[in-house]
Amino acid sequence: MGVDNANLAALVGSRICHDLISPVGAINNGLELLGMSNTLDGPELELISDSVNNANARIRFFRVAFGAAGEQELGRAEVESVLADVSKGGRIKYNWSSDGAAARREVRMAFLAALCLETALPYGGTVQILRSSDSWTVVGEGRKINVDEALWSGLSGQDHSAEITPALIQFALLPEAAREAGRRVSFDQTVDKVSISF
Repeated sequence: MGVDNANLAALVGSRICHDLISPVGAINNGLELLGMSNTLDGPELELISDSVNNANARIRFFRVAFGAAGEQELGRAEVESVLADVSKGGRIKYNWSSDGAAARREVRMAFLAALCLETALPYGGTVQILRSSDSWTVVGEGRKINVDEALWSGLSGQDHSAEITPALIQFALLPEAAREAGRRVSFDQTVDKVSISF
């Protein structure tokens, strides 16, 4: 049985997301029923509902970012739905600028790049995902940009000295996913903007 480490990580991510999405959905359905029956109302129910919706959105996002890519495509409406749900109530607002469907492996790389950009936007901001005919650029803008040079240099293979913690796993997965797709990752930074291209 031959599965390399990157694919093994993707399979683990897929399994975790698959197993969590159903119970979170069931909790959400239960909350909707409670809301319709008026047996429980008020800020407590609203807080629980917001938390469940946020968890559901993050799981859907993580399922694409950390799950097995495969060869199938994701439609624009599905991707925009995931990004809209993740944007609700979060410090980062996501915008998708790609017409039509896109290969799941490319959407996966875009989502991994977006997660990298989240780390560079400590006070929030916007992440724009742009697609041209043969490349992708994911741009993060905010009032303060915070880039760890050692960590970010690893994206393009220049430096591998940064410690990868669980919160930073996207910095290890994105270059590997790009390599598998025959692409090269690069990044650029200004005072209020940072972008990742592949």
